[in-house]
Amino acid sequence: MKKIYDAETRFADAGDRKIAYRSYGKGKAVFFVNRFRGTIDTWDPLFVALMAKKFNVIVFDYSGIGSSTGSLAPDITIVAKDIKDLADILKIDSIVVLGWSYGGLVAQAATLLYPNLVTHAVLIGTNPPGKNEIPIEQAFIDAALKPLYDFDDEIVLFFEPKSESSRLTAKASHDRIYKKIEIEKIPSTMDVFQLYFGGGDGFREDVLNFREQIKKTKIPILIISGDHDISFAVENWYSFFNQMTNAQMVVYAGTGHAPQHQYPELTSKHIINFVKYAE
Repeated sequence: MKKIYDAETRFADAGDRKIAYRSYGKGKAVFFVNRFRGTIDTWDPLFVALMAKKFNVIVFDYSGIGSSTGSLAPDITIVAKDIKDLADILKIDSIVVLGWSYGGLVAQAATLLYPNLVTHAVLIGTNPPGKNEIPIEQAFIDAALKPLYDFDDEIVLFFEPKSESSRLTAKASHDRIYKKIEIEKIPSTMDVFQLYFGGGDGFREDVLNFREQIKKTKIPILIISGDHDISFAVENWYSFFNQMTNAQMVVYAGTGHAPQHQYPELTSKHIINFVKYAE
């Protein structure tokens, strides 16, 4: 785990901004696309390490978030350009996008906007474009908008409080993440939150008709969800999934919004096999 914790933060010069990123492992590039308020420090290091055994994992901060300069755009399609720009700067012409939560929205946009770049999409704890029937639960809103949330909030936000095993894995994941983290880099103000919300609102309005496009894309898509995700309910996929052209779905019982942090070993194996076999 030492290499994961000690990885150097580098900066890709995109002209009008610098994108902070870290690179782990060798192989096909997998871009980790982050959640609401996520930074390069908030991925579980064990999940990163397991993925880096088979892939070149690239974690990065959106423009204006964490250590990156510039500003976060209130438009998912513009945020998705960070992925394309970073890939171009690093001279990577073929990637897997792995998007978690808000990052799953960004990953879907990148998949549709840059089909010559993205070969596979992994969508974790997220929802399809457009309007979905089941909204965010109030418990998520109450915890997620605190300037600084504590471990109990993390259990509510990312795990399943009703499950003892989920609470235990929450503690293990928390300890790994907080072994080395720059807390001051995590977005904590409402003005920045509103930029995320603007992107989410636009994704639901879906003026580019991504909802129909994501059904028809031939790019392989793997959806990974917990059975009780209080942010992006897995049930919103159920009426949608059988209309998709090339998708697989994994749902974990007794699991919340961060299945990859609750089950890092199992989730990494699912993703490795998906990328290896899905065409």
